[in-house]
Amino acid sequence: MSRVTLAQWQMLAAVVEHGGFARAAEAVHKSPSTLNHAVHKLEEQLGVQVLEPVGRQVRLTEAGEMLLRRARQLIESAEALEDVAGRLSEGLEAEVVLAVDQIFPADALAQALSRFSAGYPYVRVQLHETVLNGGVEMLYDGRADLVVTGIAAQGFLGEPLVNVRFCAVASPDHPLHRLERPLDLRDLARHRQLVVRDSGQRQSMDSGWLKAEQRWTVSHLETSLDMLERGLGFAWIPETRLREALASGRLEPLPLMAGGVREYPVQLIHRDRDRAGPATHAMAEALKLAVAETCNERQPFESVE
Repeated sequence: MSRVTLAQWQMLAAVVEHGGFARAAEAVHKSPSTLNHAVHKLEEQLGVQVLEPVGRQVRLTEAGEMLLRRARQLIESAEALEDVAGRLSEGLEAEVVLAVDQIFPADALAQALSRFSAGYPYVRVQLHETVLNGGVEMLYDGRADLVVTGIAAQGFLGEPLVNVRFCAVASPDHPLHRLERPLDLRDLARHRQLVVRDSGQRQSMDSGWLKAEQRWTVSHLETSLDMLERGLGFAWIPETRLREALASGRLEPLPLMAGGVREYPVQLIHRDRDRAGPATHAMAEALKLAVAETCNERQPFESVE
């Protein structure tokens, strides 16, 4: 059995976080003498001084910093374990927060939500439509239970969902189509490119931007599509958002020598699979089933050579 209890480590962490015994006592609803005794007992049991006085406050010694850093992992694991037990005892969660990148096929998302609603009609769903780093930031901040993204999330393991293909398109009346020949990068650089803004707040990226002389940045794919049909620029758009516009002739693929079609892998990431409730797991399964049913029978783009 461990000589030092988890409660002792928690009391030490509280003293350090609040800068002293008195403030920590107020925060954790213990008497200062109780905290003082716990910390001194910890030092006695370990044979190491973990705190030293600095004026009216205390701070960690070098040894204390190393020990508390490792102890915090134990504290966090214990809190996670209690949280899992609490969720299990409570049963079904009241809400599922889902962050989905806008490149994810809209038909698959609608089908997944419909299937989930049929099985869990009383569970609230918060759907966040993100772009690039937006969903990953929600994952890092603990603000989403499930994230569908094409961006790798450090420290998390994702499940492959679908490869989303993009096609470079413009209005049939766009000057690029009037050239009536295969296009290269120099041709594109002379015209306006439409780019969807990264919804991440701390880190953003210009994925797919070709350094065109003119660029308009919008917040949603639907806005980009509307501008494309009005002849205001060119852009790469997910194929699942293009089928109607291509079939009706409102947009046409650009005859690029290379790079006219791109493919991006999209994955599903749990914030914490073990701590997730039954509704969150059901939503994940609904997304995977919807992809299998709606995205497997895809027709390739016609050749633009």
